[in-house]
Amino acid sequence: MKIACCVWALGGPEIEMLRQIHDLGFDWIDIQPSQLQTLESRLLAQELGLRVSCLGASFGMPAGAALDAGESDARQAAIAHALRAIDSAAAVHTDTVYVIPGQLPDPAALERYAESVAGLAEAAQDRDIKLAIEHFPGMALPSAGQTLDFIEDIGHSNLYLLYDSGHIQISGEDPASVISSAKDRLAYVHFDDNDGIGDLHWSLLDGVMTEESLLASLGALRSINYAGALSLELSPALPNPAVALSESRDILSRAMHRLWRR
Repeated sequence: MKIACCVWALGGPEIEMLRQIHDLGFDWIDIQPSQLQTLESRLLAQELGLRVSCLGASFGMPAGAALDAGESDARQAAIAHALRAIDSAAAVHTDTVYVIPGQLPDPAALERYAESVAGLAEAAQDRDIKLAIEHFPGMALPSAGQTLDFIEDIGHSNLYLLYDSGHIQISGEDPASVISSAKDRLAYVHFDDNDGIGDLHWSLLDGVMTEESLLASLGALRSINYAGALSLELSPALPNPAVALSESRDILSRAMHRLWRR
């Protein structure tokens, strides 16, 4: 397992952001569809040895567009945006793209969302890219368990779960149990912390996450042979996001080493 970071934790021009991430010691990054779009930024990322582990396709969605929208034009606009994101992911040689759930929990909206993501999963598969759904409290798929059931009901071989530790804390699910249940349907992992109520994206161990729960999560990931990235998704509103990323990476690295010595 490798440690990555979500670049949106840092502000400023993209070139400066990439250099800062490199200086912090990261080799793997999560990006948004609007990032690494210029030749300059791609060449710099290559020069710095920064590789893309995941792309969040729901960022930058056009106003009014949604994968579960009742209006066909709004849904098609969302699908087109996600397809462009998948193309962007292929261009930067990443193997995982994710989307967030829709806002509407009613059966008709979920059916529309299912149709949308099944088509996107097929398009991603053609590019050797996994499509994942991130469970998201307050949205149509608020828990990891519900999201896994939803994925199973769709039945597409290229549809996976993106696990988020902060969201798990809000939904009150057991991290190790969720990971063990996901098994080979787990495509990607975000690590962050919070107070168990708000999606705050704090540094690790600054909220309700404990060393014991972190070790249990890592142990469960090891038991299912998860070989993907562990990506730190921290808030740009933290007092010093760069320090927070560095400290959280060290916490995660120490926990991994401690577990591996057992």
